[in-house]
Amino acid sequence: MSRADVPIFDAIVRIDRLPAGGRSLAVEADETVRAQIAQAMNILSVERFSAHLTITPLRGGLRALGHLDAAVTQASVVSFEPVAEMISEDIDRVFLPAPRTHQAPTAGSEIFIDLEDDDFPDHIDGPEVDLSPLLLETLALALSPYPRRDGESLETLGLGADQAESGPFAGLAALKGEGDKD
Repeated sequence: MSRADVPIFDAIVRIDRLPAGGRSLAVEADETVRAQIAQAMNILSVERFSAHLTITPLRGGLRALGHLDAAVTQASVVSFEPVAEMISEDIDRVFLPAPRTHQAPTAGSEIFIDLEDDDFPDHIDGPEVDLSPLLLETLALALSPYPRRDGESLETLGLGADQAESGPFAGLAALKGEGDKD
């Protein structure tokens, strides 16, 4: 088993041992796990990571419904200073067994595709589901793609667009401009 296959934290649910009324799953990450999550997400730190899920059986699979709360720190895209962010995301995901037949549909057969459905179920193969990738995916999608501090912009750093360009391409542009005058 490679390092990529080892989950950062334990959130494995066995479908064959899931009670009919469902069960609860709580994940509270300790300092070591939070450091691994920060490294996996390529952010500065994770101060808090907790998730509470209710897992219920559904058509041979399961449904995970719950909430994720996290406090993270990312580097600002403008000044690289730390930017704190609070994450609070609802989770609702369905895991169903993969179809047993892997045959192509016959000619003339009908295939139903629901274009209104935003979330297709995840397919599982086997008696257990690891929910840790679901929780990490939820965190990754909730992170701000361009974190910055309040009022921070390139102009506050003195890097406005009104400055003359510098560098090798600015020199080439100046040479091209001289050639147009001839």
